[in-house]
Amino acid sequence: MKTEFTNQAGSRIVDAIIATIQANKGYLSEVDSHGGDGDHGINMNKGITFARQELDELPSYTMSDGLKVISHVLVTKIGGSMGPLYGSFFRGLSVVSRKSEVISNELMLKMLQKGYQNLSDLTDAKVGDKSLIDVLVPTVETYEKGIAEGDSFEECLTKSLTAAKAGLEATKEIPAKIGRASRIGDRSIGHQDAGATSCYLIIEAMVNTIKELLEE
Repeated sequence: MKTEFTNQAGSRIVDAIIATIQANKGYLSEVDSHGGDGDHGINMNKGITFARQELDELPSYTMSDGLKVISHVLVTKIGGSMGPLYGSFFRGLSVVSRKSEVISNELMLKMLQKGYQNLSDLTDAKVGDKSLIDVLVPTVETYEKGIAEGDSFEECLTKSLTAAKAGLEATKEIPAKIGRASRIGDRSIGHQDAGATSCYLIIEAMVNTIKELLEE
């Protein structure tokens, strides 16, 4: 298995993220209906589809280019909190990687760290508040631990995805403390968070596609 992939080949990661959100539009809105407005999937799909249209007009694009387009569209064309939050996350991924022709294990960690840093600058949400932070933080922290312990690219990806899934499942057991779902408090227990769900799906799409690139 390879230890890196090219930024150009990484355009497939962008394609996978877009396809995943489009395929799960209904599911995300259904999850959101238990505490939010029930439109999370609709809004995410709207932004992602706008990005798809912009990317389809380009002769080619790198991973960094594609992530930048997604970021710009989410910030400028999607209302609510998720547009700016995810827009800042994707911008962080893009900024860190844009000058690199190849993406290594260590660079992927820096991408995730910057994405999280950008996002956290916009929200006071913490782990345990029932939000996408419950997925993103364990993903980044597990990746950091993997790098520190000398894990391979594939191992860091696998362990981080497992941590992301555990974070998603944990949101079922806690009341919402932020966002619209916080209005129903304990009645949100038993339902996973919509933002955490989309965050997990995005990370899953990234991880699975990177693994494919490393295996080629």
